Amino acid sequence: MPHEVRAAVAVKRGAPVEVRTIVVPDPGPGEVLVAVQACGVCHTDLHYREGAIGDDFPFLLGHEAAGTIEAVGAGVTDLRPGDYVVLAWRAPCGSCRSCRRGRPWYCFDSRNAGQPMTLLDGTPLSNALGIGAFAEKTLVAAGQAVRIDPAARPEAAGLIGCGVMAGYGAAVHTGGVGRGDTVAVIGCGGVGDAAVAGACLNGAVKVIAIDVDDKKLDRAERFGATHTVNSRGTDPVEAVRGLTGGFGVDVAIDAVGLPETFLQAFHMRDHAGLLVQVGVPSPQAKVELPLIDVFSRGGAIKSSWYGDCLPSRDFPFLIDQYLHGLLDLDAFVTETVALDQVEEAFSGMQRGEVLRSVVVL
Repeated sequence: MPHEVRAAVAVKRGAPVEVRTIVVPDPGPGEVLVAVQACGVCHTDLHYREGAIGDDFPFLLGHEAAGTIEAVGAGVTDLRPGDYVVLAWRAPCGSCRSCRRGRPWYCFDSRNAGQPMTLLDGTPLSNALGIGAFAEKTLVAAGQAVRIDPAARPEAAGLIGCGVMAGYGAAVHTGGVGRGDTVAVIGCGGVGDAAVAGACLNGAVKVIAIDVDDKKLDRAERFGATHTVNSRGTDPVEAVRGLTGGFGVDVAIDAVGLPETFLQAFHMRDHAGLLVQVGVPSPQAKVELPLIDVFSRGGAIKSSWYGDCLPSRDFPFLIDQYLHGLLDLDAFVTETVALDQVEEAFSGMQRGEVLRSVVVL
């Protein structure tokens, strides 16, 4: 029997989010129904509202979510009602050419629910990142629901579903940060701070946080940054070289995605260092580099998609780190808000006042 629930919907490009009643079907084969407990407010949701990701309005927003399984569809054997889960926007299919090569984090056929959720008049909703969790209940593919330890509070746990995983994975999986490495992270929002935390947890000896906002730099220190650089009035490349004996860092992580920050990360690497691009650039952004610089500096440039993560492996691990006091997920939660306060949360995010607002349902 279909479920009528409240949800935050972006009805048209640039318009304020509206709380609407939507219809969520019972799960079909390979699907699960999730009662959402908490969902983080991510920049990606704002991009959807602004039409920067697509024009398939109306969008059901929200994707950094934790909740409990309420019902499972036919063929679902590894989840059952009552299981506590975090939702992932990448659910490897297991059979595409990337999965067959042992690289499921690059899966080319990630699973989503087959049935649409709709407005009351039957209009299909486009789910943000294939999830749509600013809702009391949501329907996802079973592979998107990753069971975790129920001891983790949902406001914190849900954040590993996107921003925390992207930043942590950029440092640990894509960047391969290890013991004794030096690391610079440009941009100290949720993704950047998670990269700082990941680098520290994996043994980096020096982690330099870079931003134009002193408040954000103070927060980065809470996540383990050993040094901070305010690049508003300081050349960050020179500052990083000054902090590394003139050499530069082993791994430079651009968590902003602007041409300027990409070039800064490129030039603040040590010889044969690695640049990791995890900040999402606009489609119009372009970078010009002398090819001789690319060649002569050596090293590598890598894009990090979702922190190159495997949710079924990495979500439970990060929750264990959290419950053992090694990863402070609570520090990412600036405030909790109600479903009808998503617009206010967007405004606070745009003003740089919050690390993460979390909708509690």
